[in-house]
Amino acid sequence: MTIAFIPARCGSQSIRLKNIKLFCGKPLIYWNLKALEDAPNIDEVHVATDCDEIERCIRDFGFSKTHIYRRSNENASNTASTESVMLEFIEQKKLTSDTFFILVQCTSPFTQATDFELAMQQLSKTKADSLLSCAKIKRFFWNADGTPANYDFNSRPRRQDFDGTFMENGAFYINTVQNILKDKNRLSGKIIIHEMPDYTSLELDEPDDWTIGEILMRKYILKTSKIRPIKLFISDVDGVLTDAGMYYGEQGDEFKKFNTHDGKGFELLRNEGIKTAIITSEDTQIVARRAAKLKVDYLYQGIKNKLPLVREICEKEGITLNEVAYIGDDINDLEPLTHVGVAACPTNARPRVKQIPGIIQLNVAGGSGAVRTFVELLLENR
Repeated sequence: MTIAFIPARCGSQSIRLKNIKLFCGKPLIYWNLKALEDAPNIDEVHVATDCDEIERCIRDFGFSKTHIYRRSNENASNTASTESVMLEFIEQKKLTSDTFFILVQCTSPFTQATDFELAMQQLSKTKADSLLSCAKIKRFFWNADGTPANYDFNSRPRRQDFDGTFMENGAFYINTVQNILKDKNRLSGKIIIHEMPDYTSLELDEPDDWTIGEILMRKYILKTSKIRPIKLFISDVDGVLTDAGMYYGEQGDEFKKFNTHDGKGFELLRNEGIKTAIITSEDTQIVARRAAKLKVDYLYQGIKNKLPLVREICEKEGITLNEVAYIGDDINDLEPLTHVGVAACPTNARPRVKQIPGIIQLNVAGGSGAVRTFVELLLENR
């Protein structure tokens, strides 16, 4: 049996609730959990936390392999070692000695499912006792006493001829339960290295790391991401289903302009068995009549804080936030847009919305068929 173990406590010395801070549009811990879920040779994933917020966030993902372990207060303090919570977990769960134990760290979000697969294959093939992930760094290092640590300065090599130095990147470690109990350490015996790309040497420990990390993530990892299947489609109204205009008649009557193509989009979703919802901060009979004509499953008006309501609908439908598509255009849509599986905005969306990492920026304005364009994109990639 092979299990993965992720320590994720509430406290953080540098960034508050770092483990669930948004990174490229998803809570940081999501990226490692997703990779572990996609790795076929990993049987279970356990997140050791002392935090209600982290637990709720993880449950929202709806991952099938992932379980929550509530670590003791003693092993959730600033001074507690990672090994201490590993040993606590192993003893509490009474893991068998031959279980493979993969320690995974949230601060290294670049790890892919293939890394875990290849690392396990390496361990099996070499018959080593344990493994750690490293990145090869081609830099010249020096000791404090003024002596070179990894090269001869009298014969300085060209970079292309320099082998470099393996640096622990903190992404993951593999050992057996038997070894961990015996040596009280994540590594022991004959140790081998699983090499990862040099950009994985960055760990997200300081605010500046976040900026650099998101650039690297978008360049090397997210470039291959695909639109995931969805079970619920949610739309805002003003600026999405309408052109954001406010039209008034001579008698003070208010009008809104909707687009018939968007109406067909809702019909296409309904025919595919995908639930639909409209959530808006406005509260008008115009929207109520339009929603009735569109035959949406859920209509909520006068809603200022939308994310809790999205979660409530998911709970009713027995689905996760990852199975939701949401289209919005303004700052009151920021929270749901950054938590759902697929997010999109029309071309007239506010700049802060367009800056959400990973959001699909449609080339159609609200009220001009933006919803229909998004729907077609979702169905094409279903």
